[in-house]
Amino acid sequence: MNADRPVPYLSGHFEPVPDEVTAHGLTVTGTLPAELNGRYFRNGHNPKPGVTPSHWFRGAGMLHGVRLAGGRAEWYRNRWVRTPYLEGVPFTGTELEVSAAGTSIISHGGRYLALQEANLPWEVTAELDTVGVYDFGGKLTSSMTAHPKVDPVTGELHFYSYSPFPPYLNYYVASAAGEIIRSEVVPGAGPSLMHDFAITAEHAVFFDFPLVFDPAERSGIPYRWSDTYPARIGVLPRTGPGGVTWFEVEPAALLHVTNAYADAQGRVIVEGPRYDRSAWETSWKWWVGAPGFGVSLDGGSTLHRWILDPATGRGTDEPLDDLVTEFPSINDEHTGTLNRYSYALVLPGSGQEGYSTMKFDTVTGERQLLGHGEHRMPGEAVFVPAADGTAEDDGYLLTIVSDLKANASQLLVLDATDLRKDPVATVELPRRVPAGIHGHWLPDAR
Repeated sequence: MNADRPVPYLSGHFEPVPDEVTAHGLTVTGTLPAELNGRYFRNGHNPKPGVTPSHWFRGAGMLHGVRLAGGRAEWYRNRWVRTPYLEGVPFTGTELEVSAAGTSIISHGGRYLALQEANLPWEVTAELDTVGVYDFGGKLTSSMTAHPKVDPVTGELHFYSYSPFPPYLNYYVASAAGEIIRSEVVPGAGPSLMHDFAITAEHAVFFDFPLVFDPAERSGIPYRWSDTYPARIGVLPRTGPGGVTWFEVEPAALLHVTNAYADAQGRVIVEGPRYDRSAWETSWKWWVGAPGFGVSLDGGSTLHRWILDPATGRGTDEPLDDLVTEFPSINDEHTGTLNRYSYALVLPGSGQEGYSTMKFDTVTGERQLLGHGEHRMPGEAVFVPAADGTAEDDGYLLTIVSDLKANASQLLVLDATDLRKDPVATVELPRRVPAGIHGHWLPDAR
């Protein structure tokens, strides 16, 4: 790294905070919905002062949390996940407990788990203190994706492990209580980077795209785009003796899935922000701190739909929108089934100035954009259903917005039915929260 210029992922909205704080009785503007009883947790990379990781994804994980209950914002706190990696133990790829634990956080089976896909989960408390590494009672002997999926009907947790070495891909299912009840190798997969996957009511869907293991890559994430590696999507039955079916598709990259479902013709439909080779290389250069590459450049991932037809064995794709978007989300009650609405972070580019939050209608192609203004950057929009909601979009979007000019952040509670409305509530946070990765609303147990 050149000491004379700021590292992109350590400056501006991404500048790490140097310490941990706790604040109680947060100021609220507007009215917090009474049904918001729980915790909004968000994870992200926040290396210790003086540490410069070789890649954005290699920064130590820090959790930020806001506790909401009874119409009040009771507290905010931020905590590093205290793994060996935080204390300076280098990542080797073989010691599964040496994790940055900086990508996501979930709650399942009574546990809060901080996730990083190359490693085992790390358990934390409801107050974000570190408990320790977690391996599902010894039944998980490989890494765990940072993007597991919960079946909204069964409560089962579906997840996987990928590796640059055989077996390349393993699929797991844990019961609603947190016990692993299924584990199997997915045949035919290769040494590609699989950051996310999807489920339908009957399938697990895997993306074997041309981001291939390359030990010559020195950024700390040993994967690069390959022009010779075929792009494929695998569809595996969730139950029954059937094997995986691989569909060849046009070369692409994908980090995050919006959703997947089976249509009336039995085809598997998958949607998410798609990168072409140019967009991927541009993004990668920002992630590794290459000079001259920033998040404000034109070009990036745009919303696409893949159509996988078992009757013909063909896979096709089509564009859905042309805005540069990432971090897609939906009403999770529609995970694996047909959804109409999705939400995403809109990045500067394609004629857009500044950052926006988008609501997209997959039926009409219409979009609603909430611009956040100069110097302000929102995070991933997390959907929370309204207590008396009947429509898919009856609910709220939660997102942390950082403001560089004010050196502060807010938790916004937005009306998911119409982003053109003023925020339902705004929670003032006691510090600027750096731009991060993924978060979830984790409601209190009923």
